[in-house]
Order: sequence, then C-alpha cells, then structure tokens
Amino acid sequence: MKKNTAKSLFITVLAVMFAAGFLFSCGQESTEPAKVEESAKVEEPVKAADTGPKTGGTLVIGRSGDTVGLDPSAETDGHSMMIIDNIFERLVAYVDEGTDTIPGLATSWDIASDGLTYTFHLREGVKFHDGTDFDADAVVFSLGRQMKEANIKYFKTQWEFPAEKVSPEYWLMMDMDATVASIEATDLKTVVFKMKKRNAPFINNLGMHFASIVSPAAMLKHGKNFMNNPSGTGPFELDNWVKGDRVILKANLNYWGGRPYLDKAIFRAIPENSVRYLELKTGNIDLCHLPAAEDVVLAKKDDNLKVISQPGLNVGYLSFGHKKDLWKDKVVRRAIAHAINKKAIVDNIYYGVGEVAKNGMPPTLWGYNDDVVDYAYDPEKSKELLAQTGFFDKLKAAGQDKISLWCMPVARPYNPSGMKVGEAMQADLKKVGIEVELVTFEWGTYLDKQRSQPPEMDLFQLGWTGDNGDPDNFLAVLYDGAASPAIRTQWHNEEYHQLMLDGVNSTSKEERIGIYKKAQAIMHDEVAAIPIAHALQNTPLKKIVMNFKNHPFGNIYLKKVWKDE
Repeated sequence: MKKNTAKSLFITVLAVMFAAGFLFSCGQESTEPAKVEESAKVEEPVKAADTGPKTGGTLVIGRSGDTVGLDPSAETDGHSMMIIDNIFERLVAYVDEGTDTIPGLATSWDIASDGLTYTFHLREGVKFHDGTDFDADAVVFSLGRQMKEANIKYFKTQWEFPAEKVSPEYWLMMDMDATVASIEATDLKTVVFKMKKRNAPFINNLGMHFASIVSPAAMLKHGKNFMNNPSGTGPFELDNWVKGDRVILKANLNYWGGRPYLDKAIFRAIPENSVRYLELKTGNIDLCHLPAAEDVVLAKKDDNLKVISQPGLNVGYLSFGHKKDLWKDKVVRRAIAHAINKKAIVDNIYYGVGEVAKNGMPPTLWGYNDDVVDYAYDPEKSKELLAQTGFFDKLKAAGQDKISLWCMPVARPYNPSGMKVGEAMQADLKKVGIEVELVTFEWGTYLDKQRSQPPEMDLFQLGWTGDNGDPDNFLAVLYDGAASPAIRTQWHNEEYHQLMLDGVNSTSKEERIGIYKKAQAIMHDEVAAIPIAHALQNTPLKKIVMNFKNHPFGNIYLKKVWKDE
C-alpha cells in the first residue's frame, strides 16, 4: 500500500495549528504548485498584541444571486456551493488558500500500488446536525446513491436510497461511473473504494462538493425537501432560507472541530453590483462578494474597508450550440473568435483586474500550454472567413436573420457582468455583419435551459472556477462532450476525448503535462469554445472582519472567520 507523503503530513500539521485543537494524522498532496497560494494578498489591519479571535456576532455577505439547491450531489452553481461548503464536509479537505489536500472526515488514506484500491480511515466522534452518527455506512450512502448501478456494501445499517433520485450532475461530469467499481464499509470507521481503472485526480475529486457526506436519516426522512432540511457535519447549520432573498446559517455548537467563532452567517441575494457595493459602503453588509471591478478601486480608498486579492483559478468563455448545424464548421467558429475584442472586454468591463484568456484553463494551473497563439482580434479576417464558409446563406437556410447570445444573469468570479460582456460581444459581431439578440434568464433557469442545448441557443456565456487543482477539472469537465451529455459545451472530438482518458489513467505528472498541452492545442485549433478572461479574485469587506480567506476555487469557508467589534 502506498502511504501519504511526508510533505502532506507537514502541510497537515500547519493546518492544525489554526484548527480548534484537533490533530489530523496525515494527508494526501495534490500536484498543484504553490504559485497560487504564494500570490495571495490579505490586507489585514494591524491589531494590538492582545487581540485574538472573538466568539459571537453575525456576518452578512452580499452576493449576486440566490442558492439553487442544497443537495450536494445535484448542484453545480457557486451560490449553492458556498452554502454547501459550510453545512457539509468531505473525506478530503483543501488547505485554506490553496489546492493541496488535507484530511477532512477521513484522518488518513492508503492507496494500493496498482492504484485500484483506496482505503479511507474515518474520524471518530463526529455527528450530523440531526444528531445521528457519521460513520462508514453514511459515506457509502452519500456516494453510492450517485452511482448509476450502485455496487455498494454497508457494514451495519442497510440504508435504502431515496425513491426519487436526483440527477448527480458532478458525478456524471467527473465520469465517476466509469471510474469507481464499488464502495464498501469494512467496519464503521473504514471505507474501501475499488476502481475500474486508475484515476490520477481521484483524491482531489473527493474534496469536491459532490462528494459531501450527508445524513442518510435526514435525507430519507425529508426526501425532496432535504434541501430545506440539510444535515451535514459542517461548522454551520441551516437556520432559514427565504428563497430569492437570503440564506441564514447558525453555528453548529457541537462541531467536532470546535464551534465556529461566528454565531450566524447571512448570505443576502443582491443582484446589482452597484447596489451590493453600496450596501457594504453603508454598513448593511460586511462582505461584498464578486464586486464590480470599478468598486474594488473605490474600496481600496475607503478607510473602513479592506480588499483581499488572489489570482483566480478560473476561466470565462463564450461557446457555441454545437448540436446545431450552423456551428459545426470550425472555420465559422474561428471567424467568431477573430470578431471578439477580448482585450477591450477585459480593459473596460473587468477594469484590468484580469487577463485575456487564450486557453480553456488558467495559466496558474500546471500543464498550461503557453505555446498556443491566440486568435487576433481581426474583424476583416472574420468577414473573410464568414464569406468563405457561406455563413449568411446558412443562417438564412436555418430560418434566421440573426443569432442569439445567451448572457449570464449573475456576476461570477470569471465574469463580472454577463450583460455588459454580452453587449460588447453584440457590438463586435455587428461589425462583421452578424445581428445578435441578447437573451438571459434567472440563474437556475439559465443553467437548466443551457444544458439541453436548445436550437434557439446559438452562442452562450459560461465559465468555471476550478474545484480540485487538476487540469482534468477544466479540460475534461468543461469541454469533453464525448464523455457525457452533462458536459455543457457538447463539443465532440474523439482525439481530444482519448487524451482526456489517457490523462486520468496516467500516474506520471510529466506524461500528464504533455497530454494536457496537446489537448489545449487541439481545442484551440478546433475552436471548441472561445476563452475570454481569467479574473483576479477581489473581496472588499469591513476591516472588522478577520481571517477571511479567498480560495482559488472560489469556495467560502467561514469556520475560522470572526469579527473584531
């Protein structure tokens, strides 16, 4: 059996120095370099020597939209995940500001030399919010319920899965059915995963939201209403959810790692960027999530505020309705790429707090192909390619005199304003003769409708903030439509698909780097999507909010946050 590395044990010990007196035994290290962590900048005020963490108080966070749902297996949006992060936990956790993995609900794990057996040793004395015990059977239930054909074995409690099964979107996107053969609880504190094939990012994957451990008793009791009665092991519990307005969390006073400092955390939905910042400025909220870039500049000049900054592990992109004949010609897609002035979008809408993207994954991630040469902004070249392909005749044959561009209705880490970006793209495409209608929906509806690739959708905006610090989490999850109908771009390319399979089956980092660089070159040549920008994470907040950390994945962890008031 291959034990966890000494380096990871060192990382774990460092993490424990900031925990509430609980000793983690050992962890697994990811292959992500320290580049992201080292560039983090936290502008904390100087405190008196005797000032320390204080218990109590309510933290109010203003964000751009509401949570969609609270079943970790079903949700893919960031507004849901930031709540899930605080209610639920996984076998594996991530360090505060980086992508290295450390123990979570598992204190340690062993990996067989052939990479086909993973054995997890679980933490003792942990309870769910509903008072039931966390154990190996709960792990089998939480992950086994997502398997298409559940090959599972409980040790003690023979839990049945809910009659109405929720579609496990992330499980599907991560191709877990083709990876995990079986899950077995060999005793109440040991879980064994048998694999169908080697999977290099498997440990990192188990730190992702879909791998959260839920209370089987609560899920079976509440059924579909579990989202209003979620029960995890995390530092906070759901207190109230006023749909469309706010989610209120309260401290889990029996949390195994020691109660969090805050009594409550309120996540308010404030869609307008300017209103969200004004609410921070006037003191009605404590933290402004995903501010407009221009408001970051103002916040840095405000004596009552501070700004925490970190390079984001993200990409915002424009993609095509690949199921539609109009977009099957890569030369047409290339024409669109030449038509979009990405630099102007970054300069004028991101206000420079980001960089133009040329690949479908961020340059802070290992395996990035810097040799790719981006398509230049060149309207004349775009017109030439459109004429060469007979695009306007094809458009007319499709019964259209214009195309649709679906714009995100909420600010996200990779796109500060979907409609503003859409308006810029609309103007760019008009210059090459393409009339564009901008379309948007409520966020949950947008995600649902976009996934089905309806014929009325020509172009769409989306993006991604990395979940696990592995290139596969961008290149496969976002673009490999041949892997699953759950992949949003639905671009199909067999050579690319095979590279994605080779990437997760290889245990050599150098080999994987070569694979992913080749994949990025193919994606660029085929114009699977048009990467637009990688955004810097900026979080303006009151100076009295202490120990808040930006995370490369965009996660929000509140268990160590406190207010100095």
